[in-house]
Amino acid sequence: MKLIQSLLCTAAVLLCTTSTAQTMMPETDFDPAIPTFEQVLGYKAGQRISSHHQMMRYFAALQQAAPERIKVVEYARSWEDRALIYAAIGNQEQISNLQGFADDMQRISDPRNLSRSARDSLLANLPASVWLEYSVHGNEISGTDAAMYTAYYLLAAKSNPLIDRIRKNTLVFIDPLQNPDGRERFTSRYYATVGMQPSDDRYSAEHNEPWPNGRTNHYLFDMNRDWLAITQPETKGRIAALNKFKPLVVVDLHEMGGDSSYYFAPAAEPFNPHMTPTQIDNMNSIGRNHANHFDTMGFDYFTREIFDAFYPGYGDSWPVFYGASASTYEVSSSRGEVFKRKNGERLHYFDTVQQHVVASLSTAEGTAINRQKLLKDFYQYQVDAIAAGKKSKQRVFILPNQEDRAGNHRLATLMAEHGVEVWQATEEFKACGERYTAGAYYIDSAQPRGRFVTTTFSDQVDMAKAFLDEQERRRSRYLRDQIYDVTGWSLPLMFNLQSATCDNAIDVASKRVAADDQLAASIEVSDQAVAYVVPWGDMSAVRFLSAALQQGIRVKSADRGFTLEGNQSFPGGSLVIEVARNDQQIASKVIEIAKRTGAVVESISSSWVIDGPSLGSGSMPELVAPKIAMAWDEPVSSTSAGNTRFVIERQMGYPVTAIRTSQMSRADLSRYHVIVLPDGYYNSGLASSLKEWVADGGILVTMDGATRFAATADNGLLNVSREYAVKEQSGSAPEGPQTDGSLIESKADMMALIDQTQSSPDWVSGVLANVEVDQEHWLTAGVKKDAIALLSGNNIYTPIRLDSGVNLAWFKGKDELLASGYLWEENKRQLAYKPFLIQQPIGKGMVIAFTQEPTFRAYMDGLNVLFANTILRAPAHSRKLR
Repeated sequence: MKLIQSLLCTAAVLLCTTSTAQTMMPETDFDPAIPTFEQVLGYKAGQRISSHHQMMRYFAALQQAAPERIKVVEYARSWEDRALIYAAIGNQEQISNLQGFADDMQRISDPRNLSRSARDSLLANLPASVWLEYSVHGNEISGTDAAMYTAYYLLAAKSNPLIDRIRKNTLVFIDPLQNPDGRERFTSRYYATVGMQPSDDRYSAEHNEPWPNGRTNHYLFDMNRDWLAITQPETKGRIAALNKFKPLVVVDLHEMGGDSSYYFAPAAEPFNPHMTPTQIDNMNSIGRNHANHFDTMGFDYFTREIFDAFYPGYGDSWPVFYGASASTYEVSSSRGEVFKRKNGERLHYFDTVQQHVVASLSTAEGTAINRQKLLKDFYQYQVDAIAAGKKSKQRVFILPNQEDRAGNHRLATLMAEHGVEVWQATEEFKACGERYTAGAYYIDSAQPRGRFVTTTFSDQVDMAKAFLDEQERRRSRYLRDQIYDVTGWSLPLMFNLQSATCDNAIDVASKRVAADDQLAASIEVSDQAVAYVVPWGDMSAVRFLSAALQQGIRVKSADRGFTLEGNQSFPGGSLVIEVARNDQQIASKVIEIAKRTGAVVESISSSWVIDGPSLGSGSMPELVAPKIAMAWDEPVSSTSAGNTRFVIERQMGYPVTAIRTSQMSRADLSRYHVIVLPDGYYNSGLASSLKEWVADGGILVTMDGATRFAATADNGLLNVSREYAVKEQSGSAPEGPQTDGSLIESKADMMALIDQTQSSPDWVSGVLANVEVDQEHWLTAGVKKDAIALLSGNNIYTPIRLDSGVNLAWFKGKDELLASGYLWEENKRQLAYKPFLIQQPIGKGMVIAFTQEPTFRAYMDGLNVLFANTILRAPAHSRKLR
């Protein structure tokens, strides 16, 4: 190729700097019928940071100019009612037959229903497909403008062999903005902060966003970690679209620190063992293609060093488990229009957009060149997944559906939403010597999504031994480990559900579970009822309580289980709605709420209790409709605040008032029954007002860093201490400018001598841990004895003394503690029998402290009932005047 201006400068629409670097393709003309940025938006690509509204305008203009070659589809609405779209770009035949393409991809993704001749025809004639998704983190800004220019280039470039090849045999899907709410938060604040001219100073206000920054969506979720739980509407819509088209290559484009360069595949270790070598090789091949273009363009890049492919809940890892080849790209971020790097270079927004465009076009090129191989590899993935399932000793995963109806239903429908075949038995059956009742769910891993089933339902997914050995070696040298994210994510464990496995297929009358199946209520309402009882212990009961309290229904809750005459038994926490204490419409209200929430309702015709608290007992208090406040804004962790608010508001259905932490110390808190402090780094100035409020009858719920704040001796809210790491030392550290001579006999002795200072335990990225729950306290009513908690960070606390409070849940012994993931041995030993949940009375109220986050990513569903006890049932046990 001859020396010419850089690729993107060939279009008059981009800001250009003269370059002598070779382009990645010969210079091209552009179709004037396709509108440029400047014609539609009034500025050139990379000159300004486009808003969601401007992005929508530009894609609408592209579709209007070339409707036969681009189709823009809305696939979801954000919490703040902004549209999320994808644009399908191809030739006229492809765009006119998008549904036919989707149907053909469904056919090729299931070899069980495909003849050899149909397979061969599909492999020969189907176009390749690539899905490019941008800006899942709203303040990773270059992705959206890069998406817009990539679409322009694919539509406008004329007589270009590479673009012609892409157009001929490849469908390109562009998801230009995965997080519109977060981007709007960023762009509005950025342009409100910029002065006379953009500043390149990393300490300038425009480069430092206020709380919460634009990374997260409305509920402050990091949506790149929501692919496993699918809690947010943006994720739900995107997964539905990917499940429809099953693109062969999926790339998630991000930003990283402004002093970095550009990252693409190969990914770092560890790899998820249920990925295939072929998928990894395909992305490595596309990575090599990028390297050629980046060398030509003179762009620095790196591979392999960070951003692993182990956790299956990312935007670049989830598609792997339907058979795609997928990867993350990261560009250095200007976090504005210009940024001065530590080496003195000025990084312009244009530079970051340009590099993402080059990588995007290179990805489409690599997909087009390897069309036939990618299609064959995709088909073979399905064949091999089915075969692996048939050979597995854990072929079928079974959810008996006996203890937690709502939890089992939620998990079954979640897996269906992922695209997994899930079945519910309509009659009793036997599997591997065990009997199961009708209603049990089961998933056979001998299906195309079998590898996803295995990696999400197995108790343990191991990282490679060589990688773990290297992490232990690094720790021995006091170096930071290279574990990037959580290492335990077994869904049955996270839901705290009983599950079983069988190595044989199950033959029983069954119905296929759909993602939108509703949990059916079980309602027994009698004209002779003296009360209606809702058994406590699952989220349908929690949602029932939430709705009932908001409707003004008078509800009692049993602190302990009770049995009525005739051996009608109910667990602790069960809700009692007495007919005489409510209005004449109570029956119809109970039925309506039960149908909406899927709850179980039983009528009782007599209040005579033969065991446990009577209906009029002090151990069956009437619940108050609590007013709940939550600490908001700095120094609260934004994700912890958002996740917790989401769990309360959207999963439990109860409203929360967010109060800025800076105002809490002077606000009138007396109107609130419960205050929740999410994880964060609180300052001591808040302690005195909170302590006074608790003593007056308030319920203070703390999590993780907030528990650390409460446990600080000067704050006086929680009488426990945070522990330093336990260390085995073999010598004394030298003190003063000179000390007595000593002999060091080994390297181990030397390491012990230099590590004599008190320090925190080693950081844990995230594992699932076994917790034992006290069964004799009203706060744990309806919660099973054994629970699973997400354990991360390095906070470990002493148990509370009996004269101060109660340890309600604690980590199990060191040999039983780890449920899933990888945990340092030192942490196992030190965490054993240390508290997970603590209650301490103060005056008329109490502090309820979680040492970890029960609402982490809103995917620890198995802890929701325990958390609900602290905010919906606890106020009935304070002595606060109502």
